[in-house]
Amino acid sequence: MIKKEERNSIIEICPVRNVVSRFGNKWALLVILVLSEQGTVRFNELCRLIPDVSSRVLSGTLRTLEADGLIARKVYPVVPPKVEYRLTDIGSSLVPFIVQLTEWAQTNMKSIIKHRKKLEAKQME
Repeated sequence: MIKKEERNSIIEICPVRNVVSRFGNKWALLVILVLSEQGTVRFNELCRLIPDVSSRVLSGTLRTLEADGLIARKVYPVVPPKVEYRLTDIGSSLVPFIVQLTEWAQTNMKSIIKHRKKLEAKQME
């Protein structure tokens, strides 16, 4: 039998789980798409472009994406502080897959919602 510690280490080295868990939330994908469309963007501009995300959540999302090398952060030594974000080459290489996923979701959304409602109705019986 595998100890719990060993199972966790196996999961951590799994490329799919490891990588997708880092950018697989709704805000990370949206940030990547916005940066791909806008180029270099300041933090406050990102807040305006994605109005329904809190600055705290956006900040955490940006840190995660930066830690994984998907975005680059540039801090200018001025007052008030000026910080800009842009996609790296590896971040840019992810964009076509996000676009494909977006197109797939748009194509299949009605069917998925219909199935969800059908299942919810069954569970209410």
